[in-house]
Amino acid sequence: MKNLTLRLFVVLMFAAMLAGSLAAPAAAAGTITIAQGVDVSTLDPHMSNDTPTTNVMFNMFDALLRRDVEMNLLPALAESYTQIDDLNWSITLRQGVTFHNGEPFDAAAVKFSYERVLNPDYRSPQASGIRFVESVDIVDDYTVQITTSQPYPLLPNQMSAIAILPPQYYAEVGTDGFRQHPVGTGAYVFQEWRRDERLVVEANPDYFLGTPAIERAVFRPIPETATRMAELQSGAVDLIVNVPPHQVRVLENAPDLAAATAPSARILFIVLTTIEEGPLQDVRVRQALNYAVDQQAIVDAILEGYGIPLAAPAPQASFGFYPDLEGYGYDPDRARELLADAGYPDGFEVVFEAPSGRYLMDREVGQAVNGFLEAVGIQTDFSILEWGVFVGKLYEKAGATMMLLGLGSSLMDVDSYLYGQLRTGQISSYYSDEELDALLDASRTEMDVEKRIELLYEIQRLSHEQAALIPLYQQVDIYGIRDRVAFTARPDERLLVFEMELK
Repeated sequence: MKNLTLRLFVVLMFAAMLAGSLAAPAAAAGTITIAQGVDVSTLDPHMSNDTPTTNVMFNMFDALLRRDVEMNLLPALAESYTQIDDLNWSITLRQGVTFHNGEPFDAAAVKFSYERVLNPDYRSPQASGIRFVESVDIVDDYTVQITTSQPYPLLPNQMSAIAILPPQYYAEVGTDGFRQHPVGTGAYVFQEWRRDERLVVEANPDYFLGTPAIERAVFRPIPETATRMAELQSGAVDLIVNVPPHQVRVLENAPDLAAATAPSARILFIVLTTIEEGPLQDVRVRQALNYAVDQQAIVDAILEGYGIPLAAPAPQASFGFYPDLEGYGYDPDRARELLADAGYPDGFEVVFEAPSGRYLMDREVGQAVNGFLEAVGIQTDFSILEWGVFVGKLYEKAGATMMLLGLGSSLMDVDSYLYGQLRTGQISSYYSDEELDALLDASRTEMDVEKRIELLYEIQRLSHEQAALIPLYQQVDIYGIRDRVAFTARPDERLLVFEMELK
């Protein structure tokens, strides 16, 4: 462990020196307009976990650590960190950084931000990620010590996800004032937000990693795919998300447009509700449902190859992914046999819901899964819901018996996918098993890397054996861009304008 910690320290220190030595553009220039499918849900970076909001927030805010386009952890507001022992971490902070209002960044800001997320009165959806943090103590102005209640190997990952806020400004304006005019240390400074119309940020010339190349960024919510494409083709926007696969050729054949892709950290799967009485409590039924769904057909026919079928609910590039686990495969005859063995030779009725507009081709994927279920005798009450309604029901434990759900994470660890979906009582978990719970808890406190990988493999193997849910595929993200934009797609779906340039 000491050797590993030393290597982490050296890597972070080297990266910090490298980042500081990079030549930055002399001045920002130009405006970029980016269209996402939905608007941000809040201007408070601690009060949301959804990707469209995070994409905007991390242009204005920084965390202690950051990830590059290859998902390597690098310094941000922290220059380095060391693990003192299993429970204590020392973080050395970057000096000379100021918030957008001129307030200095220091250890007090880190302590305030982490304690705010952990404060139960705020009900931050990010609190579960750092709930093992027992205290954040100020050692000096630029050193903090984080103490956890138990060993927590995921702390460095979480240090890339918690935005740092200015405590003095927050005390002056309060929660409502901060949410109206957020202030961070990020590459871009908040200018205005007209809900469901646009959010505008402008370059921070004093950004500690260098002056951004682009002067102004406008984020527009455009829910309809066809409208996003039309706006891109007309030149009204420069970059759009969730391009349908069949539109890639349109982009490639246009002289001033292009497509950018990346294997995503987002996965799609079917939630199976077993916490209520019903057929899905029988493992044979859940296995039958897995055999009934043709993952490869969905990837080939709907996504046109822009997807990777999965055997476990985690993306391939994440730490702890089990590469040798084989999926059920498509076998409708075996599905019917298992249903008969479980006492349902004529199938049964199930309520199945899918969202519309949130994920790439989500409506079409939901319809395809519904068709596969009906083909083996499952009678479905199938509905496609607006995203706000769908996710509200999900989090209130009022979701349907089966639900099409997507999950992405910038933490690049399979725990981010397994724990929330399989651990009893988690906000989006509709499954419960004592053996899995014990393994999930053990993996979250195991500091030995090899032992932790073994635990994560066993969790994936056991959840596969139990057919706890139906993994579908890892998404390949598709973006549409105008040729005036230099843009590299990231696996975590982040749209960081600081990484872009205008040609």
